[in-house]
Amino acid sequence: MASTDGIRLGTVAPSGLRYEHLRAEWAADLEALELASFPTADPADLYDEPELRNLAADFPEGGFVGLDDDRPVAMGLGVRVHFDLDDPLHTIHDIVPGGGDTGHRPDGEWYYGTDIVVHPDYRRRGIGRELYDLRKQVCRDLGLAGIIAGGVIPGYADHKHAMTADEYIVEVREGRLYDRTLSFQLENGFEAICALPDYIIDPEVDSYATLIVWRNPDHGTAS
Repeated sequence: MASTDGIRLGTVAPSGLRYEHLRAEWAADLEALELASFPTADPADLYDEPELRNLAADFPEGGFVGLDDDRPVAMGLGVRVHFDLDDPLHTIHDIVPGGGDTGHRPDGEWYYGTDIVVHPDYRRRGIGRELYDLRKQVCRDLGLAGIIAGGVIPGYADHKHAMTADEYIVEVREGRLYDRTLSFQLENGFEAICALPDYIIDPEVDSYATLIVWRNPDHGTAS
């Protein structure tokens, strides 16, 4: 894959970052990026250096690192999986078991977005959109059904005493509430399917996430 929507790997994107596929040499810096970007999450739910090295070996073409000069400041990671949308409830550890298993299944029909991170100092520059565009191109290139992910819902922290997570998701989906993450994902062509209880340990949002899906419009059309 050379480029997507004006983004060419190895050259500077509109955000000012340069994107490259995931490499093991960045694993330590990316672990630190995780911790800086998700301060309320349990570190056990985040990638650590050995896991990042394993993922770089298993599925480097599914991971993208955004560099400011040579400093990693953003990343979008994922694995190929088999997934039943009729049985959607799961946790991140069901997808990424750990213990050396990255969760990548080379014949999986879906791209599962395991992580998307932008350093706090680099947000609101369009980096998240660029990472999602790169992921979508992976699906097109590999003929995958689309992208699945457990999306965080940081705004739920302000509403969890007034409504359930599923009710909150409906309010965001219908445009009556704004969530800086879920609203962005909806604007990028994702569907919000349901709440995922105990997806990651994050007391701020009672450990909920949202199952989001992007369906590859080219899936099944290639000869």
